[in-house]
Amino acid sequence: MATIAEQYSEYAATFACNDIPEAVRRRACHLILDSAGVALAASTYDFAHRTVNALAGLGRGDSDVIGMSVKLPLRDAVLANGALIHGIDFDDTHKQGNIHITSSCFPTALAVAAQAGKSGRDVLEAYILGVELATRLAKVARRRFNPAGFHATGLVAAFGCAVIAGKLYGLSREQFTMAQGIVYSMAAGTREYSANSSGSKRLHPGWAGVAGITAAVLARSGITGPRTTYEGRYGLYATHLGMDTNPEDLALATAGLGHGWETMHISVKPFPACQLSIVFIEAAIKTAIAHDLKASDIASVEVVVPPSSVNVICEPVAVRKRPINSYATQFSLQFGLACGLARRKFGLTELQSHGDAELLALAEKVDYRVDPDPACSPHGSGEIAVTLRNGKVLKVRDEPAATGNDLSFSEPSVVSKYWGNARIAVSSSRAEAIRGQILGLETQSHARHVARRLSTD
Repeated sequence: MATIAEQYSEYAATFACNDIPEAVRRRACHLILDSAGVALAASTYDFAHRTVNALAGLGRGDSDVIGMSVKLPLRDAVLANGALIHGIDFDDTHKQGNIHITSSCFPTALAVAAQAGKSGRDVLEAYILGVELATRLAKVARRRFNPAGFHATGLVAAFGCAVIAGKLYGLSREQFTMAQGIVYSMAAGTREYSANSSGSKRLHPGWAGVAGITAAVLARSGITGPRTTYEGRYGLYATHLGMDTNPEDLALATAGLGHGWETMHISVKPFPACQLSIVFIEAAIKTAIAHDLKASDIASVEVVVPPSSVNVICEPVAVRKRPINSYATQFSLQFGLACGLARRKFGLTELQSHGDAELLALAEKVDYRVDPDPACSPHGSGEIAVTLRNGKVLKVRDEPAATGNDLSFSEPSVVSKYWGNARIAVSSSRAEAIRGQILGLETQSHARHVARRLSTD
């Protein structure tokens, strides 16, 4: 029987844009547009310039960096662009796989296609291919990577990026299989960054792209890798989750290939916060608006969370209740709820309010308990109970779409979010030109023109 990697190789070898439904292609373009806007906004942050300047110190190249004029070698540009898209944690998420996906797949597809002289249609095709495979690999884990200490974005996305690069480089079926085996030795993404809210997490998506490109090139030259990359005795799931291979879980890796589209189940973030916090922040905002709350009205707040969220956004409690910087606020459920209740919003401006006395006082009042039946909230439903000083308890449970597809976040909403982010960094005319190119990606004859437009050259 063919291994999962071999089945992916067969699928990738025959994958073609003409076989992708129009709705999926359109959704993919909007996901890419959202990520481009986030990256442009991030290009104004200090971490972005530190990252790019450090990489430029290793040497210059001819690949473009979003929002910047510097040109870097191919893989360094992918690393930088991944950091830009993911750096302010405003990028999309596949909820069932618990993985940020465009931040790795788009930089890889764009840079390789630009270097290889490919078209915008080729970028779109390779991007969707990588998304479809990596999200399925993430789903197999059933949200267990985080509790085990791994960040699925850096770990699993590398396999999708290897296939993306392989598609654009024209790998054979055998070479696709080898590329997946090779990249397994490079895929990485530990969650230890959360111990002190360090910025190394920002590097995970781009590093997945670097690893994927490297593996594809090595496979093309005849370097070999294992075939049982995923289901083997020392395969991905056995080593990273410490579990016996479950055939039912492994079946998720290939379920629906060719007729079910995970691209349609990727959520666009309405707030620059950890995806696990989004539903709770939404519930807090709805409660504050519905009852016209002020911070002074609130005596305490209790949040019911799934077990997988505890170590990501709730613990350690002292650190989450008093975030030390803007990056730490994005992974604090307590501070996010305080903003939602007191400010009725959580945007890039609120990230700079981590020292606000009123918000910190309200965050101190937020406690959590673990959902006794986490199976009831596999897609991130959130329950909060707000106890007022007069003794009244306001309870709300916010249920997102069961598939993880934010149908309420419409195409106009995505475009609006893009405009708000892009205009932080570029003029209206440039933002409009970028929007047109990305939403019309299939008609762009040269990927290099798209990459160049996203830079400031």
